Amino acid sequence: MRIVSMFAAGGLALTAAACGEAPDNEGTDGTGGEPTEAYKACMVTDVGGIDDRSFNASAWAGIEAAQSENDAVDGDYVASSAEADYEPNLTGYVNQDCDFILAVGGLMGDATTAVAEANPDQQFGIVDAPTGLANVYPMQFDTAQAAFLAGYLAAGFSESGIVGTYGGLPIPPVTIFMDGFVDGVAHYNEVKSADVQVLGWDKASQNGSFTNDFVKQDEGKKVGDSLVAQGADVIMPVAGGAGLGTAAAAQAAGGAYSVIWVDVDGCESAEQYCDTFLTTVVKNIPDAVKQAVLAGANGDELSPDPGYLGNLENNGVSLAPYNEFEDRVSDELKAEVEQLKADIIAGTIEVTSAAQPE
Repeated sequence: MRIVSMFAAGGLALTAAACGEAPDNEGTDGTGGEPTEAYKACMVTDVGGIDDRSFNASAWAGIEAAQSENDAVDGDYVASSAEADYEPNLTGYVNQDCDFILAVGGLMGDATTAVAEANPDQQFGIVDAPTGLANVYPMQFDTAQAAFLAGYLAAGFSESGIVGTYGGLPIPPVTIFMDGFVDGVAHYNEVKSADVQVLGWDKASQNGSFTNDFVKQDEGKKVGDSLVAQGADVIMPVAGGAGLGTAAAAQAAGGAYSVIWVDVDGCESAEQYCDTFLTTVVKNIPDAVKQAVLAGANGDELSPDPGYLGNLENNGVSLAPYNEFEDRVSDELKAEVEQLKADIIAGTIEVTSAAQPE
């Protein structure tokens, strides 16, 4: 780590400047009715920070969208610079009487569980890491489905017959992308009698290439360069801001290889590298977060069962537009990707991953 995409409705504000002045304690419910009590929605980022051009930024965009729709919502965030910050940051928001506390990212699962168990009357939410606790609303995404489409696309677009992927850390919210990507390439090989190779991830052994970081762009560049040196001409980094190192290198290489971005449409979140992004495997985190916050502000129960699961059918995951590659992807390949999407939604093709949310 589910719905109409916010990205199509004006994009994602990624400058994410420091939070502005908090709204008054009372506002309207956005419908012109009587003033309603303020609902404080607080967010703790993962180590990538608020401007990671990825899942932290998109989660904050969800809170901002909720504020725009209901001015009783009072949004706030604190950025974590290290994993040791998670529990103190979450606890700090408990002490500030936040109505809803959102933890962003799979790495925050343990810290969220600990703080939520200690504060059973506090409502929490978490992206990508279900806790099983009654007071923690999980938002999960079956990104393997959309990554399957990306793998098929990459195989069909590649001229070298070699594509690659790498991750930030070997955790489920990362490896689920890589599983889907590998299986999409395998499906292309099966239906086309082709032999496109995938570097960087072995689904069977669950071993592959990682930066061990979601921030350092030089680490992303290093891993990406290694895949390119082995012949890959399409690369999918699943490494947050570290993946920008590969995007920058691809741009400097003058189009010698292309990049598939993840989480947020790269042409909106990192527009300076749009000419390198073949597409993006999108997780519609903004809308999932927005809907959770609006429901909480409306007094609705945020039940962990079933929580929220985004997939291709509900637009919780998707492929972004081809943007600057629109004329470079053949109509035939585009049609095949669309048919694959329909087949996955219909259940004709089943996409599986060891990291798939249940």
